[in-house]
Amino acid sequence: MSTAASTEAHRPAQGDGSTRAADHAVPAGPDGAPIVELGVPVVGGAYGRSSSGTSGLELSEADRSERFAQMRAGELGSLHSWELVTAVDGPGTRLTTFLSGCPLQCLYCHNPDTMEMRRGEPVTAEELLTRIARYRSIFQVTGGGITISGGEPLMQPAFVGRILRGAKEMGIHTAVDTSGYLGAHCTDAMLDDIDLVLLDVKSGIPETYRRVTGRELEPTLEFGRRLAARGTEIWVRFVLVPGLTDAPENVDAVADYVASLSTVSRVEVLPFHQMGQDKWASLGLRYELEDTPAPTPELVERVREQFRSRGLTVH
Repeated sequence: MSTAASTEAHRPAQGDGSTRAADHAVPAGPDGAPIVELGVPVVGGAYGRSSSGTSGLELSEADRSERFAQMRAGELGSLHSWELVTAVDGPGTRLTTFLSGCPLQCLYCHNPDTMEMRRGEPVTAEELLTRIARYRSIFQVTGGGITISGGEPLMQPAFVGRILRGAKEMGIHTAVDTSGYLGAHCTDAMLDDIDLVLLDVKSGIPETYRRVTGRELEPTLEFGRRLAARGTEIWVRFVLVPGLTDAPENVDAVADYVASLSTVSRVEVLPFHQMGQDKWASLGLRYELEDTPAPTPELVERVREQFRSRGLTVH
C-alpha cells in the first residue's frame, strides 16, 4: 500500500486508494531494460499494477524448497513490480520496488493483487541490487534513491535487509514505505540502513483502524515511536475516505499522534478514489467501497488544516 504509492497520492502502492497521473510504459533498450527518461515514470512488469511482473529482472528457477530456504535467508524475494518516478515516494528520483504480501486487508486497497506473496514473482537480491546500481548516477544528480514498498515490505524482512545493506554500501539514499504493523520485524540493523520511513497511519482510533484494515492499531503507533526515538526521518501518509476515515475525531487522533513524533518532516493527505475497484472484481473479491465518493476539496482542506493546526508540514 504501498504508500505508494508517494504512494497513495500518486499511484498504486502499498494498497491505497488515492490519486495520481497515469503511469507511462516506455520502450525497452537492447538489454531488455526500460529506457529511462527523467520525470517520466518507468514501470517494470505490470504497467498500472494490473498484474504482477518484473520486466527486465532475471527470475530464479530454483525449486520450491530451495526458494523457501533462499527467502528465509533473504537471498530471494517475491516482487510485484518496480517503477522509476520523480517527486514520489521520497526525495528526488526514486526506484520504487513493490514487494508482494501484506498482513492487512484495507478496504480501499488499490492493489489487492499484492496482498498475497504467491502472486509475486521470485527475484534474487543480487539481481535487484544490480538493477539499483544502474541508476546511481540519476540518484546522485536528483538527490534520489530507492524506496521499498508493497504490499507490505516487512513481510519479507530478510530480503529487505539485504537490499537496504547493499544500497547503503553503494551510497544510495534508502526509504521504506510501510504500514508499520510489522514494525517488530524491522531490526535495529535494518533501521541503521534506512534514511526515511514513509509511514502509513490509516486511522487514529483503534476501532476505525480495525474496520479499515482488519488489524490492530497499536503496532503502527509503537513503530512510529521507535523511529522517532532513533531519530529516523518520517513522512506520514493518511488516506482520506469519506464515511470511513474522515470523522473529525479520527483525524484529530491521527494528527495528535503524528505531532508527538519529533522526526516527522511531512504529512501527506491522500484523497480516496475508485481506480482500484476492477482489480477486486478480477480477483473474485468483494469491494465494500463501491458507493463511496471521492472526498470534496472542502473536506480535503478541512483535514489538511487539522494537521497544520499542530504545526505539521502538510502536502
